[in-house]
Parts: sequence; C-alpha cells; structure tokens
Amino acid sequence: MADALVSVVAPLEGVEPAAVQARRPESSRRAAFTVPSFLGLVPFAAYILLFLGLPTAIALFTGFLDGTGSFSLTNIEALADPLILTTFGNSIGLSALTAVIGSVVGAACCYALIGTNPTGLLRSVVDSASGVLAQFGGVMLAFAFVATIGIQGMVTVYLKDSFGIDIFADGVWLYELPGLILPYIYFQVPLMIITFLPALEGLKPQWAEANASLGGSRATYWWRIGIPVLTPSFLGCLLLLFANAFSSFATAAALTSQGSQIVPLQIRSALTSETVLGRENLAGALALGMIVVMVIVMTLYSLLMKRSAKWQR
Repeated sequence: MADALVSVVAPLEGVEPAAVQARRPESSRRAAFTVPSFLGLVPFAAYILLFLGLPTAIALFTGFLDGTGSFSLTNIEALADPLILTTFGNSIGLSALTAVIGSVVGAACCYALIGTNPTGLLRSVVDSASGVLAQFGGVMLAFAFVATIGIQGMVTVYLKDSFGIDIFADGVWLYELPGLILPYIYFQVPLMIITFLPALEGLKPQWAEANASLGGSRATYWWRIGIPVLTPSFLGCLLLLFANAFSSFATAAALTSQGSQIVPLQIRSALTSETVLGRENLAGALALGMIVVMVIVMTLYSLLMKRSAKWQR
C-alpha cells in the first residue's frame, strides 16, 4: 500500500515544480509591466502645483517687483500703510469673531449629537446637512441673505409690516463689514460640526467608567478628563475656522459691493485698478501677507492636531 502511494506521489512531485517554472516567465513579464503605485498621485500633485503652488509662487515674486519688473521693496513697504493695516485688522477681527461663535455653537451641537444614535435619522440628516452647508457660500449664500434679510427681504418686510421692527433703522449694515458676520457663521457652524464631532466620539467610555469607579462626578469627568483631552482638538478646529473665514472671498465680494474692507477685496481692488497708492504690484504684497498669516495659523493647527491624535488612537 505504501509503495503504491509512493508511486502515485512521486510523479506529482516532479510535475509541480515544472508547472511553476513554466509559469514563472509569464509572471516575471507581468511584473515588468506593472505600473508604479506612486503614479496615482500624479493628478493630485499636478492639481496642487497648478492651483496652490503656482499662485503662491506668483504672489511671492510679484510682491517684490515694481511696474517695470525690477526688484523693489516698495510693495512690501505698503503693508505698513494705515489703510492696509486697517484692512488686515478687519479681516483678522471678522475671522476671529466668526470662528469663536462658530466653534462654540458647533461644539454645543456636537455635544447634543453624541447622545443620539450614530446610524439614526437625526444623525444622518445633521451629518449630510453639515457637509452641504459647510460648502454653501459665494454668490448663492449672498443672494440667500439678500432675499431673506435684505432691504426688501422676506423677513425684513414681515417684521416691519407685522411688528413695526425695522432692522435697518440705524443703517443698512448687511452690505457693510458687520453684514458679513451672519453669512460667515452660516458656514462656520457646519464646518465645526464636521471637524469636531470625531474628537468627541474619540472619548473612550473606559475613561468615564474609571472616573465613576473612583468616586468622580460628571463635572469632575469633564473638568479633569474631557476638557483637557478635547482642548487641542477644539483649538485646532478654531484655527481651521479662522483660516476658512480669513480666506473667504466670493461671499464678501457678492454681498459687499462698495469698498475694500477686508484683504481679499483689497486684492481684487488692486488687481482691477490701474494703480493703488501708486504701486502696481500691491496685490502680490497683499497676497504675501495673507500667506504669512495662513502659514502661521496652519502650523499651529498642525501642532495641535498632532497632540490631539494620540488621544484618538
């Protein structure tokens, strides 16, 4: 019986290596024509280079050139002009205010959503709406506010006719710098929900159980565990909201038709005007100033995200 098994297995042992060797050249040829995996990043790299790297390079170089193309610091010196400093102050103040309001309101919404079913209807609706509204800006958002609370807006007319309340009794603030606060908050709150909710979900139940087993109260849990753990994530989201508002242009351009009260509108004015303060390439210097602010903000954001990532592992 053993001799019979050996006689059957022995030929098979000689067949398998031969089959493998017969297939080996074909697999080697296929491996030779395998597309490198890094080539999949080429479209993304080209997109980044074209729409981020190239404009950044243009802003960096044109800010140091005069009208004849010669090197000059005239445009950089213009950043110290009181009018330009006021514009930067308006942009930073508007961005900081809407970021703080958006982060506080958004964090409260995230806290309310933690107690809901992650796969329930309410959670799904809020997640979907936040994803859409965070990107809802520009001319569409400006038109929505004009149609709602503009001079002849639906809410404005209703309040005036029904209750005698004139929201523009002290001036038409909607088309000035204060009028940008509400539209900015409109897309800041959904962005905060998208970015901060995962951090709240990262709080481990074991931490609450350990706090309860040691006799801690709910307030103790949040004061000694929850808030310290969430602070880096909250501050990082706050910086992200600041950067989002600081770089916004379309909504302000469509809603504020007069003046250049924030930096993006000042850049538009510099590009469309023949001269601004006698400096032809002032737009490049303004863009350079914005890049410096954004680099500082995003560097701080990156550091905070690295610190908060260890608690989400």
